[in-house]
Amino acid sequence: MTFSDQVVADHHRSSNISLGSSLSPSSTNSSSWLSPSGQFAFGFYPQGNSFAIGIWFAQIPEHTVVWTSNRDDRPSSRDATLLLTTDGKLVLKRTPKDQPKSIADDSQSASWASMLDTGNFVLYNSSGMIFWQSFDFPTDTLLPGQRLHAGHELFSSLSEADHSTGIFKLNMQSDGNLVQYPNENPQTIPKSYWATGTNGQGDNVTLNLDDDGHLYLVNRKGKTIYNLFTGGNSVDGTVFYRMTIDVDGIFRVYSIIVNQKSYYWSMKWESSTDKCKPKGICGLNAYCTLMNKTAICDCIPGFSFRDESHHNLGCDRKFNDENCGNETMSTLKNTEWEENPYYAILSSTTERECKEACLADKYCEATSFPDKQCRKLSFPLRYGKKIQDTATTTIFVKSAGKSCSAT
Repeated sequence: MTFSDQVVADHHRSSNISLGSSLSPSSTNSSSWLSPSGQFAFGFYPQGNSFAIGIWFAQIPEHTVVWTSNRDDRPSSRDATLLLTTDGKLVLKRTPKDQPKSIADDSQSASWASMLDTGNFVLYNSSGMIFWQSFDFPTDTLLPGQRLHAGHELFSSLSEADHSTGIFKLNMQSDGNLVQYPNENPQTIPKSYWATGTNGQGDNVTLNLDDDGHLYLVNRKGKTIYNLFTGGNSVDGTVFYRMTIDVDGIFRVYSIIVNQKSYYWSMKWESSTDKCKPKGICGLNAYCTLMNKTAICDCIPGFSFRDESHHNLGCDRKFNDENCGNETMSTLKNTEWEENPYYAILSSTTERECKEACLADKYCEATSFPDKQCRKLSFPLRYGKKIQDTATTTIFVKSAGKSCSAT
């Protein structure tokens, strides 16, 4: 959404930040700039032992980050300074000796900046027009009045504590279809795991969130073509909504009661109730099992997690004395995987012959045996999911053999 035609009359809702102003994470009194009501803040927020620059909902003790600047840059230390320079540039200096790095459009000079009560941080030119705004560069969240334009994406965060780019994306495609994918290239239809099915609706469809939580798609003529969530009834400012693609790859609409000492967001709508649906939630060579509506990750036989604290990083083969010796085939039942990950098919074989064929092939890491066809697979295995349907394909995984023994 472009606000280049917004006029100075709107400034009464903003908190003006003058040229020469600065922020530092080392200062408790000047680490952020607040919106007029104090509902939003722009500035430094803690990320681990360092600091990132972003915008957060500031009216609850556990601040909710809704936007991050240059989210994949290394975090800043306590020595960092954020400056709105006297010549109208918004820059970051990581240390007093570092060269300033621009964090906004530097093709124009700002006359002042504002943190608005909408959650939008904006820069004004000398005519009082907004020439840069955070709303045009969403990260993982849409706020009321904000749009996700055709050809643009939202990316999940890496974790609840780390807001760098995560493993899932929500893509407002140029064909009018809103689609969720794992954050991988190439981006192909078989990799998608959720979509509105509105492809063919034109090249200028946008995703919109209203003040009452209404989430919907609009075409270039302004016509609503798809309702995702109809929203609530409160439009008097007592309830605030946001839409976020979460770390688990599902995007949701949340609400909170403003100024009611309500410290928690309430989930109002979600794109899927199946937390194993997002492809890649457990990483490579791992599969997801839904237990009590919770996604649980497990490694395929003979593998262990790369990082026990981050199961979405997937699994690697474990080499130890227990699985050294002659190679064998371990069985994993009732799972489904990425379509067609095989590199060869042997027809008219038995299950035993299929296993033996894999053991005899140094390139074969696993096999599946649907419809009496032996499909040879190579690692990594992707998008694994446990299915309760007993008719689902069983795979056989080659265990580590003599090659793992220390010699």
